[in-house]
Amino acid sequence: MKVFLIGFMGCGKSTKAKQLAARLECPVIDLDAVIVAQEGKTIAEYFEAYGEASFRELESKTLKTYPYPETCVVATGGGLPCFFDNMDWMNENGKTVYLHMEPSMLVSRLHNRQKRPLIKDFDDEQLLAFIEKKLAERDPFYTKAQLIINAFDLDAETLEERLKEN
Repeated sequence: MKVFLIGFMGCGKSTKAKQLAARLECPVIDLDAVIVAQEGKTIAEYFEAYGEASFRELESKTLKTYPYPETCVVATGGGLPCFFDNMDWMNENGKTVYLHMEPSMLVSRLHNRQKRPLIKDFDDEQLLAFIEKKLAERDPFYTKAQLIINAFDLDAETLEERLKEN
């Protein structure tokens, strides 16, 4: 089984992917890290050099062409489910889990904003407004996930149990 973790930046996709993969004794794949390795640029540098549209195309291509092992946990970028047919593709090719978190919780977790091109210049108030707006836009995509789980104080054991129930 391939498990795709989706959700807004800061909700813990990369961390939970590592923890869940350890419990399932399978590889973890962080799609942002794959893109950084293949492009030789951080996501922020790629955004700056080529723009968001180019990044979204690269991200979608990477998602659909990566040589996934039979069983793995995949951490996706926060915007990935919202472009092209990425969400439908993930639902057809694995189990999707939306790590939901309230906007105020996301603000409290997003301290190092410089490496996140969409929010690098925001103070907390601006960030909260941005998150609320983006979540409203992304909700129709995120809620297509096969499992929606509150990510606040989520531990890997609970995540594994919920996956097995579905």
